[in-house]
Amino acid sequence: MAQIVQYGSELIRINTQKNTIEYSKDGGRSWRSRYMGSVAGVFVDLLVYGSEILACTSKGIYYSKDGGYNWRNRYNSNSCGSFLQLASDGQNVLATTSKGLYYSKDGGNNWRRR
Repeated sequence: MAQIVQYGSELIRINTQKNTIEYSKDGGRSWRSRYMGSVAGVFVDLLVYGSEILACTSKGIYYSKDGGYNWRNRYNSNSCGSFLQLASDGQNVLATTSKGLYYSKDGGNNWRRR
């Protein structure tokens, strides 16, 4: 699972103990908090997809367009099960869920079972 991703010149990570999003501008030597809210639920995995960061959380798929400062819901239906891991094949977003492998052709708005 990608709990640390490269986003531009920064590293972005999930601090699983605090359920926060943190960033580093010095290659991971020091970390600072960026997001400490609870709106998105518990963060599980991160994926940089185009200009966005996608996150699987306990409440579904969330996205950030500003490096993890703010998170908005993209998909929260339970029809796919719980999202566990995200990846990309270059064209689609892939998600491992509690109900199997799903893919999205539109950045995580809609999902189909693979």
